[in-house]
Amino acid sequence: MKNLTFHNFFSKNPNFGKKVVISIPFIWLILFFAIPFLIMIRISVTDMGEHLNPFAEIISLRNNQISFNIKIENFISIFREDGSTWGKTIYLEAYLLSLKYAFYTTLITLIIGYPFAYFLARSNMRLRPILLLMVMLPFWTSFLLRVYAWKGILADQGVLNNLMISLGLISEPLQILYTDVSMLIGMSYVYLPFMILPLYANLVKMDLNLIEASKDLGASAWKTFWLITVPLSKSGIIAGIMLVFIPCVGEFVIPSLLGGAENIMIGRVVWDEMFSSNNWPRASALSIVIIVVVIFPLAWYNQRTTQSFNQENT
Repeated sequence: MKNLTFHNFFSKNPNFGKKVVISIPFIWLILFFAIPFLIMIRISVTDMGEHLNPFAEIISLRNNQISFNIKIENFISIFREDGSTWGKTIYLEAYLLSLKYAFYTTLITLIIGYPFAYFLARSNMRLRPILLLMVMLPFWTSFLLRVYAWKGILADQGVLNNLMISLGLISEPLQILYTDVSMLIGMSYVYLPFMILPLYANLVKMDLNLIEASKDLGASAWKTFWLITVPLSKSGIIAGIMLVFIPCVGEFVIPSLLGGAENIMIGRVVWDEMFSSNNWPRASALSIVIIVVVIFPLAWYNQRTTQSFNQENT
C-alpha cells in the first residue's frame, strides 16, 4: 500500500526528484555563503560606538520615527585614508600586492603543472594511479606543517643554503626566507595540485586521433601542441587558473610564515583589523570588496561560457 502511495505521488509529481536534487546545493549556498555574506554586509555598515559592538543597531524606532545609523566610512577608508584625497592607501596596496602574488603564483603553477598533467595523461595506465597519488599525497599532511617545513628549507641556515654551500655554489647563506621568492615558492608548492588535477582530467579525455591526424598532415610536434592540444584543454586551463588564483588572493598563512614585513597581503590585513584592532566593520568591508573583485570576473566568464555554449548548439 505504501509503495502504491509513493508511486502515485511521483507519478503526479514527475519533477519532484529533480527539484530535491537541485535544491540541495542551493540550500548549501544559502546557509554557508548567502547568509554569512549578508551578516558580513550588516557588520560592514555598523557603527560600533563606544561599546565596540559590531552588532549595534543600524535601524532604530524612536518617537515614531525611523532612524538609520549606517556607517559607510568603512568602505570609503579603503580608498581614502584619514579624510585625505582619494588615492593609494595601505588597503589598496594590500589588494594590489595580493593580486600580484596570485597572478605570479598562477603563472608558475601553470608552467609547471601543464607539462606534468600532460605527462600524467599520456603515461602508462598502470603508472597513473601512482603518479596521481604523488600529486595528492601532500593533502594527507597538515597544510600548516608543510608551510613550516619550507621555513626550515629556506632559512639562512636551512637545508637549501647548507646544500649550496657544501656544493661550493655559494660562499655564504643567501637571504631567501621572508622575501618575494619564499612567498612564491610556498604558494606555488601548496597550490600546484589544484592546477594539475583539472588539467589532467581534461587532457586524459582528449581524442588522440586528432593529434595523429595533425601529424599525418605534416604539422610539427610544437605546432600540433599549440593548435590542437592547448585549445582542447582550454576548459582545464581556466578551471586550474580559477582554483589557484581565487584562494591565492585571500591567502593568510603563507604570507604570515614565509613573507616579510613588507609582504602584507589582504588576508593578513583583514586578520589584523579583526583581531588586533578589533575593527570588525572595516575587516568586513575589506572582505566584501575582495569578494566582489573575484565574483565579477567569474560572473563575466560564466556568461561568456554560456553564450558560446548556446551558440555552438544553435
